[in-house]
Amino acid sequence: MSVRVFVVGIGSGDPGHLTGEAVAALNAVDVFLVADKRAATRDLVTLRAELCAAVITHDRYRFVEVPDPERGPDAERDSTAYAGAVRDWHTERARRHAEAVTREVGDDGTVGLLVWGDPSLYDSTLRVVETIGDLLGAEGVTLEVTVVPGISSVSLLAARHRVALNRVGRPVHITTGRRLVGEYDDALGDVVVMLDGDLACAGLVETHPDLEIFWGAQLGLYDEALVRGPLREVLPEIRRRRDAVRAARGWVMDTYLLRPGTGR
Repeated sequence: MSVRVFVVGIGSGDPGHLTGEAVAALNAVDVFLVADKRAATRDLVTLRAELCAAVITHDRYRFVEVPDPERGPDAERDSTAYAGAVRDWHTERARRHAEAVTREVGDDGTVGLLVWGDPSLYDSTLRVVETIGDLLGAEGVTLEVTVVPGISSVSLLAARHRVALNRVGRPVHITTGRRLVGEYDDALGDVVVMLDGDLACAGLVETHPDLEIFWGAQLGLYDEALVRGPLREVLPEIRRRRDAVRAARGWVMDTYLLRPGTGR
């Protein structure tokens, strides 16, 4: 038995952010597997459905929701415990998706997995798909995987603020909120921070008072929020706008660029 899998980067969920390759891939899918996380993020499932309805030219596809395993309190874990918890989470997610493929998809069927932003950047889908392939391979099922890139939140952030991510001849460092304070150094160049649930950049205000921040939340969505300026000055506004988005949506997706001040 052989199953085709398209892992498709969908940017922010705006049909205008899809590449032609992504539109063609979506039109080839029979079954979209969607992680069902919790009621608070229900509108993320709706956004996916609306995106597909906007660009798919037939009605032969369907959505199958796969209950997502509990992730747990990541903020309370040290690095070793965090890595182990993520590994276990990926394994259980892969097991549930493998069961869904076996149950919902026939021979020569096509599965679609929709990835916010781009599958290459701080997203677990490709690792999960690799494990799904191992699990199904033991049952004689072969996965034929195609990955379609999308517009990342990092690209959108730079576009919205009309800046390049790097300065001339300087590097760009991409990291997470969990790692930011411990590894930050001016030698890193411009730093893009993702997966920061607590605005860890606040821990750099005293030691690096010249930092500028280019922040964005819900990039590409109707409630997009943008703030830029000296970190020490605009941090309260970022917190306020971040809290407002979370209160309205139940969730918030944000990222930001940190850059030593230019004096302009």
